[in-house]
Amino acid sequence: MAGYLQPGSQPGRTKAITIPSLIALRNTGEKIAVLTCYDASFASLMDRCGVEVLLVGDSLGMVCQGHASTLPVSVADIAYHTASVARGNQTALLVADMPFGAYATPEAAFNNAVQLIQAGAHMVKLEGGAWLVETVRFLTERAVPVCAHLGLTPQSVHQLGGYKVQGKTTEDAEQLKADALALQAAGASMLVLEAIPATLAKSVTEALAIPTIGIGAGPDCSGQVLVMHDLLGVFPGRKARFVKNFMDGQTNIDGAVRAYVAAVKDKSFPAAEHCF
Repeated sequence: MAGYLQPGSQPGRTKAITIPSLIALRNTGEKIAVLTCYDASFASLMDRCGVEVLLVGDSLGMVCQGHASTLPVSVADIAYHTASVARGNQTALLVADMPFGAYATPEAAFNNAVQLIQAGAHMVKLEGGAWLVETVRFLTERAVPVCAHLGLTPQSVHQLGGYKVQGKTTEDAEQLKADALALQAAGASMLVLEAIPATLAKSVTEALAIPTIGIGAGPDCSGQVLVMHDLLGVFPGRKARFVKNFMDGQTNIDGAVRAYVAAVKDKSFPAAEHCF
């Protein structure tokens, strides 16, 4: 099966990263390194540099297609890039974003998730809280692993009024934590927490048994994710607080990715200046 080669097939990591192995990392306290990825060449590079999870993010709409948001991205776009990443990947877990409008109903979510799984994804990611519980359960009962996403959910940018930190009030924090527990109970295997106070991310992480992956959510999540272009300092947009350019001090991209993985693992990233 593509992405699941026998031990010894790749220099460095010799076994495929799976959902149980991510949970094992979470349970031992070893941080999980995640990066967005959009093509075969970078997939191969990230895989050999020790990145555990590759995310084909709908961020491709902004960094690859030049849109102002993620909203124009289609299922076909994600499937194309997922297939490309799958061809270059050998052992990392491959997660594909479900784009805006792709999971309005459980049935629609399943039909679209099937396309992404058939393209090579091992898991799909959906943005939203308790309203997605039925959909998450519907997918996982049909053998589609799910990564949930709470906090700043870019597909809701118009409803949120922009890219703003979420969960700042007591009421909002309690709702986010309740949503996280409900999504876990429905079968979600992983949870992305984006742009929330570090103290809230710590509380949510401690309350769950599944890995949490932070982006602008502080150092206490089970792992961290960055958009590849932000990590390399090549995206011309406004730099978010949680972004660090890992090309600084490096002579090549391989070194930057390895520096990122090392910083996540030794807990030096994110530092205080990257947190809310």
